[in-house]
Amino acid sequence: MANAQDKQVEDSMAMGTATRPESKAMPVGVRGVNAPSMSRLQHISLQYGLDCNDEELEVYKEKMIEVLRAFKSLAAMTEPIPEVKYPRTPGYRPKPQDNPYNAWYWRCDIRGACTGLLAGRTVAIKDSIQVAGVPMMNGSRVLEGFMPPIDATVVTRVLDAGGHITGKAACEDMCLSGSGSMCGTGPVRNPHKEGHVTGGSSSGCAALVAAREVDMAIGGDQGGSVRFPACWSGIVGLKPTYGLVPYTGACSMERSLDHLGPMAATVRDCALLLQTIAGYDDGNDTRQPRDLRVPNYTEQLKGDPKQLKIGVVKEGFANCHDPVNGIVRGALDKLRAAGATVEDVSIPAHIEASGVFTTITAHGIGESMLKAEGVQIGDRGMQSTALADAQRRGFRAHSQYLSYVTKLFLLTSEYVREEYGFHFYSKARNISHEVIASYNAALEKYDVLAMPTIVYPAPEIPTTRPLSET
Repeated sequence: MANAQDKQVEDSMAMGTATRPESKAMPVGVRGVNAPSMSRLQHISLQYGLDCNDEELEVYKEKMIEVLRAFKSLAAMTEPIPEVKYPRTPGYRPKPQDNPYNAWYWRCDIRGACTGLLAGRTVAIKDSIQVAGVPMMNGSRVLEGFMPPIDATVVTRVLDAGGHITGKAACEDMCLSGSGSMCGTGPVRNPHKEGHVTGGSSSGCAALVAAREVDMAIGGDQGGSVRFPACWSGIVGLKPTYGLVPYTGACSMERSLDHLGPMAATVRDCALLLQTIAGYDDGNDTRQPRDLRVPNYTEQLKGDPKQLKIGVVKEGFANCHDPVNGIVRGALDKLRAAGATVEDVSIPAHIEASGVFTTITAHGIGESMLKAEGVQIGDRGMQSTALADAQRRGFRAHSQYLSYVTKLFLLTSEYVREEYGFHFYSKARNISHEVIASYNAALEKYDVLAMPTIVYPAPEIPTTRPLSET
């Protein structure tokens, strides 16, 4: 049975309304700012141990009313948002027979400029990235029904370069799984082997590229979410250097981990898409330096392998399954035969990196994604107000539908914060600098560090979803 969102889209399609979404957003989410009740102030005082009596709270309440005038004034203002440059209809949810790998969340037809680097190329966009006027759920029922008012910067750049966006690719629930089986619309199936996962969280992107349903896709990566599905689906995926590709307009998990990256069938197409989406975003993404320059990546593919020095990270092969070990070693042998220098290198900090990453991620999910609703507190870049409002409503109304993995991280985050504060987050942040320095030291000697993306082959789609599945 079609839901209300499907009905809305069908009505729009029936009327043939191909329009540019309105670029001036009216204030939404908060219609007014009310003075707090005494009971609410008592609760806050108790929560933070402020030890305020009722007489004191009455005084604070009067003072708060003065402060809240600024919020009331802001509620009436219209915030600037990026122009939506290219017309589109909302599209439609594909029928199962038209979605054999369950890799599409939504189909649309958005054509960009007539010429450019991507002219004639079809592109899928991960459903954690906003496309104006096209439904978005970030793999989760928490956001289902949200209609973004803006195009993410990478979406505009694809269209400016002549790309043709044909839909939103399914992803894992809130992008919190590497398996490919945690999407709110069901597991994404691997085109190469029936009944097996694609890897996540950019699961739909990988399956669509592997099945040749699109030429390329834009995925998101915090801890492997472009690289894992690219590996298990037999395509090329790249997690770019931090800040190279603007994250403006995408769902945030943890600011220091957020990346968007290209996925394609070939290295050249991956380089072409990276060249299109990389570059400075006029201060909207404050992680980017003003002097950020984007080279011609496709031209850089013409190097001589005899000048290449490859360091094979010993620790990256820990617990590696024999078939994976054989494939990776075989690829390295081919590079050696082509003239490249291939040597083993030890980076002991590689083993520690997993614990550091998990700690930062767990805290980030609880504090940034849930409590701050994806808003980057203290960041002067562009914020996605409509997306934050949608996340707030969704978490309040539909948290029970979150995946096992998302619930696990949220419970862990809150428990650790209540018991230990931010001690471990702070410590992980400091240790992360040493981990990064150890990789950089190896890269002083080698051009490339090589290891398996994942040490085991793609497993079967699970029939149950245990908490250990990540």
